[in-house]
Amino acid sequence: MQCRLCHEPAGWFRRTCPTCTHLDAVVRDSRGQGLSGILDRLIATGASQAQIETFLDAEREGGGSVRDQIVADMTNHLMGALGQSSGQRAADVKRIRARGGWRRYDQRPEE
Repeated sequence: MQCRLCHEPAGWFRRTCPTCTHLDAVVRDSRGQGLSGILDRLIATGASQAQIETFLDAEREGGGSVRDQIVADMTNHLMGALGQSSGQRAADVKRIRARGGWRRYDQRPEE
């Protein structure tokens, strides 16, 4: 079987390869530490930069990439620290990233 995240061989009965399984555990254990903290821990696993980039760009259940999930968590923590409730999801980050940013303050981005 192929790994559902990096598409490398995972083994007979596995859905994810050992590298992606380890990287996924690091991301889950590092929730709320910010992107730089998570990246430091991912690099410390010994995985190559290409493997880490492939893992971060992988989509789970079609709701956004692992990177989008990290950004959504960071946004929710930041809004919580500011006293605002936020329910940002990875799919929301994916939609915003795909739509693009504002070009000018008075002009919305194209849909």
